Amino acid sequence: IVALIRMPLPKRLRSIKNEFILFAAPLLLLPLPLVIGTSEAACAYVIILMAVYWCTEVLPLAVTALLPALLFPLFGVMESQSVCMQYLKDTNLLFVGGLMVAVAVEHWNLHKRIALRVLLLVGVRPALLMLGFMGVTAFLSMWISNTATTAMMVPIVQAVLEELNNSDAQMPAILSSDAAQASELSDKQQKQTEAKGERMPDFSGTVFLAERRKMSKGMTLCVCYAASIGGTATLTGTGPNLVLNGQMSQIFPENGDVINFASWFGFAFPNMILMLMLAWVWLQFVFIGFNFKKTWGCNAEKTEKEVAAYEVIRGQHRRLGPMSFGELSVLGLFILLVVLWFSRDPGFMHGWATDIFNSKAEYVTDATVAIFVAILLFVLPSKLPHFCPWRTQSFDTGWSLKRFLLSAPRLLTWKVVQKKLPWGIVLLLGGGFALAKGSEVSGLSRWMGDQMSPLQSIPPWAISIILCLLIATFTECASNVATATLFLPILASLSQSIGINPLYVMVPCTLSASFAFMLPVATPPNAIVFSYGYLKVSDMARTGIVMNIIGILCITLAINTWGRAMFHLDTFPTWANVSGP
Repeated sequence: IVALIRMPLPKRLRSIKNEFILFAAPLLLLPLPLVIGTSEAACAYVIILMAVYWCTEVLPLAVTALLPALLFPLFGVMESQSVCMQYLKDTNLLFVGGLMVAVAVEHWNLHKRIALRVLLLVGVRPALLMLGFMGVTAFLSMWISNTATTAMMVPIVQAVLEELNNSDAQMPAILSSDAAQASELSDKQQKQTEAKGERMPDFSGTVFLAERRKMSKGMTLCVCYAASIGGTATLTGTGPNLVLNGQMSQIFPENGDVINFASWFGFAFPNMILMLMLAWVWLQFVFIGFNFKKTWGCNAEKTEKEVAAYEVIRGQHRRLGPMSFGELSVLGLFILLVVLWFSRDPGFMHGWATDIFNSKAEYVTDATVAIFVAILLFVLPSKLPHFCPWRTQSFDTGWSLKRFLLSAPRLLTWKVVQKKLPWGIVLLLGGGFALAKGSEVSGLSRWMGDQMSPLQSIPPWAISIILCLLIATFTECASNVATATLFLPILASLSQSIGINPLYVMVPCTLSASFAFMLPVATPPNAIVFSYGYLKVSDMARTGIVMNIIGILCITLAINTWGRAMFHLDTFPTWANVSGP
């Protein structure tokens, strides 16, 4: 206490900042429900308080998500039983089932095998290597968490960079020790070098070191950017996509499952490819340059450092050994999951769910498929069974298959799931559904929609761009799931008030919530890459602001071209004409 008193006032305030926000925020906002006294004001109090806590993270995000279960009954917004029912919906089980499959892929190192195999095919030329890293990271991030993908990819990037830069790191010392010999270069050699368009070596070593640093920055930065971009392509790839899926079912219950795995993939995957390619061009321009002979390798021969880097990748792949029965089983279940998701209700034709359940596809959702495959992971064995009874050591022990089924380890165990599954996201999603339901029941959604009716005079595409910019900025400071949770119900009210298809603003803003490219603290992949020491905050900010612009331009193009045709955005759907109580 004495040390705290002796501190200068600014430092003292910083040390108690979290405690101050934690207790001051609810007290300062209390006039809202107490003075105004309406149900809308009480709901607004809860939403604003949660927004402050989520942005400042004075409480864990999942704990903040539990506040509606306490405050909605306390202020008479909703009954406790109704609030608690919002915390485990179909979308939550879709998340849990999908993540269990992702945990199995990670547990069996299948993601690492895929990554190394692709990198061996791509090669180690700088430009192609960057494209390989980005493509692999984006693909893996579509199915497993972007944090796990980045944590797995960055050590591979680091090992390859060490080999690529080994020659360059040694070059300055060699050149400085042999300065006398280097000064004897003939005019003829110098002219030949210049005629080939090559730069003469910098004998001080500064050029080598600068190029090495720039390449290291680009190669590491491309991984975290690709992880964020890749997660947008699938419904389970990142949290905001699941929030959209759940909020659509919550706010527009008659929407006819317009957002499912197949429809989302059909829209978001082309956008992801376009954005990934533009990001690759931008990062190559900033950190590598467009020297095609150097970065693409027009000549067939590889340099020593490229051969060494290739051997690093091949060595890591060899250490994995041949694919085991468990890996093959997980790969088969993963493929089964994707096929069932795509064929359940593709939209342009009858899916298997429609045929089996007599045109009642809502009986089976994407969550049903995810849970089915997740359960199989706990049932199927991880080793190939022996069906021959004579392989047992003693005939008295019984048939070997029976003994095998009782003792063989399964593909996934609950202990592994408990350790690796991010359970906090389940509560975070549930808190978002509780907020959306509270806004609907209290009438806050209808009130906000009425306040935004003057926006009818602005073209919908302009509204979409402005909102995307707002959310892309907001998500730099807050969790992407929390950002989507706060904004999507407001955007639903906005679309109803001005008479446009809700998907016209909700889909672009959902994607924008994943565009946290500018700050190390914006998303875990950024923080992982930043921790390796190659990057400064200024490097990430300068590159990231252009990435945000690229992302918003790609989204605007997508939603106004194939998105308009897929989701029928030119009409106001009947399912969106929902009025509150």
